[in-house]
Amino acid sequence: MKSTEERIKEIIEKLRPYLISDGGNIEFVKYEDNTLYITLTGNCENCPLIDVTLKDGIEQMITTEIPEVKEVCLYNKEQQPKKNED
Repeated sequence: MKSTEERIKEIIEKLRPYLISDGGNIEFVKYEDNTLYITLTGNCENCPLIDVTLKDGIEQMITTEIPEVKEVCLYNKEQQPKKNED
């Protein structure tokens, strides 16, 4: 049986040609705590419809096919993990 990560990567490969046809691309970053982190590159980076592509396209397809994925988020390489400062 395939792992969740393997199944996610297979769906990403199915989505990739559509993004490439518009000059963009999608990259798997990580899957943790039922959240998938991806990056969108090329024309997708500055597209005004990036949120629609992410939530109504990519997230919808992945969460429908793999119900254990609860959310798809863009991964910002510049973000630093937040530290708990209690």
